[in-house]
Order: sequence, then C-alpha cells, then structure tokens
Amino acid sequence: MSEVKIAAQLRTEFGKGAARRIRRANQVPAVIYGHGADPKHVSVPGHELLLALRTANVLIALDIDGKSELVIPKAVQRDPLRGFLEHVDLLSVKRGEKVTVEIPVNTEGELAPGGNLLEHVLNTLPVEAEATHIPEGVTVSVEGLEAGASILAKDIELPKGTTLAVDEDAVVIQVVAAQAEAAEETEEEEGAEEAAPAEEAASEEA
Repeated sequence: MSEVKIAAQLRTEFGKGAARRIRRANQVPAVIYGHGADPKHVSVPGHELLLALRTANVLIALDIDGKSELVIPKAVQRDPLRGFLEHVDLLSVKRGEKVTVEIPVNTEGELAPGGNLLEHVLNTLPVEAEATHIPEGVTVSVEGLEAGASILAKDIELPKGTTLAVDEDAVVIQVVAAQAEAAEETEEEEGAEEAAPAEEAASEEA
C-alpha cells in the first residue's frame, strides 16, 4: 500500500465554534491517537483527505510542523445530508507494527442457476496486518454456488502476512434459496391480512 502525504496543522482551539471555523477554511478537524500518547489535535485539508479516504484503511503520512507521522483512519464522521467530512479519528502507527482493521469483502462469479440470492453476512473482514501493508480488500469467488452454500472466514485466502482477527468459522457469505425468501414474504403478507380484520373488529366494538 502506497502512502498518501498530507500536510496538517496542530490546533489549539476546540469546541463546535472552532470546528465550524476550521471547516469554513476547507479544513477537517482530526484527532490522532495511539501508542499511549496524549491525543494530538490537528486540522487536515478537506479535499486531500476526502480523496485519500476513497481507499479503505489508507496509510497517510501527515506532515506536522516538518515532522512526518504515519496514521490510518479509525472513525470518520460525515454530514448525513451533504456527505462532507465533519471529523476524523486517526490512529498513529509505526512501520513493522501489526494493527487490526476491517477490509472490504468483494465477490466475483455467478451463482448456480435458480434465482438464488447472495447474502453478505459480513461486508468487511476483521484482519491483523502490518501497518504499512494493509490489504485493500479480499475477493471471493461465488461461481456455481447453490442454495445453502456458505463461505467461512477460514475459506478466504488472505494476502501474505495477513491473519484473521475473527472466529475462523464465522460465516462471511451465504447463498439463500429464492423460494425460501418468497415464502417468508408470503407469511408476512398473510400475517398482515389476518391482523387487519381483527383491528377493524376491535375498532367497531369500541
């Protein structure tokens, strides 16, 4: 994984008012945690950070007062309506250090004929990896899988140096029979129809 270099500035103002001023200047308030040190409050250029965060678990080399510090994103807060970055928590890491992160699970291939449904029980897979070599994700083949089939965490091939940080028997992906899905919907509809007359009768009695 390549590093993204971004210049950051230490900040001494806190609170909602200070955060609004930072955002108006096209910066994002952020806090750096890790290694038992006191949290470090910084502001980071919004556009550059937004581009960097397009890559999951991106490794960022922050230039703070001429000193470089490696960090990875741990929590990102966005405006629920407009989607812009409001605040970011960053984890300080060192080269050679192992970190626990969640990587995206992607699929490829076509299921066996029959209109069955693919269900992602886990959209991301918790793994432990070297901080400067975090995989961008894993790709799992579902080619030819039939209803009832499942893929466990231990079935997924991980990049060298990466290990599972979840129960190896955890279900990641499963194939659900289409007719089972339809039957559940029918039962829900019948239940709603039965409930309606009962509610009407109760209303009339009242």
